[in-house]
Amino acid sequence: MWAGYTWGSHVLTLASIWRGRRGERAVALTFDDGPDPEHTPRVLDILGRHGIHGAFFLIGERTRRAPDVVRRIAAEGHDLGNHTWSHRSLWLCGPSETVRQVERGHAAIAETAGRAPRFFRPPWGLTNLALFPVLRRLTTPCVFWSVQPEGRRAVPAARQVEASARRVGPGAILDLHDADGVAGAGARLVEGLPTLIEALRGRGYALVPLRDLL
Repeated sequence: MWAGYTWGSHVLTLASIWRGRRGERAVALTFDDGPDPEHTPRVLDILGRHGIHGAFFLIGERTRRAPDVVRRIAAEGHDLGNHTWSHRSLWLCGPSETVRQVERGHAAIAETAGRAPRFFRPPWGLTNLALFPVLRRLTTPCVFWSVQPEGRRAVPAARQVEASARRVGPGAILDLHDADGVAGAGARLVEGLPTLIEALRGRGYALVPLRDLL
């Protein structure tokens, strides 16, 4: 029963978003696990200097603790995404807790930013069968990624840049981390992000908002 509720739900992810249009040389930068009061503003500074709009998949609890950062994300024109209330694995959540995680995260972001999140991304990409009805009701499509240079294990900034540049293709959605799900993730991103931007543009890619890539 548990396997059907969790593993079985991943059949539904085939209808979710994994990448954007393949017909043009464009990619989107997305950021998970924030807002972080130290590293997210530094990421915003970098994006601002390069004229890039990203998508920030925010955790509700952290949104409540860093409201000024969230308002800055919204004011500077970046896309908002819901990354649940507390980043709990949805494989460990029954139906009622799944709804609570999604709805409470959505409400925290909407109330803080002054506009509702446009997208949703599940922690670690794990879903269950209770997730998709609530996403349909909130009209927030589930967005995964096609390139993730750092997941559950720490990866040095230089290796993240090299891996991303190697794996990227037209329509790619890059999943980056501006806060510490893995210890030190935010600092590694701040270190590597300018080089990553230069590497992607050097390969002829336009870095566009997620809303435009889709």
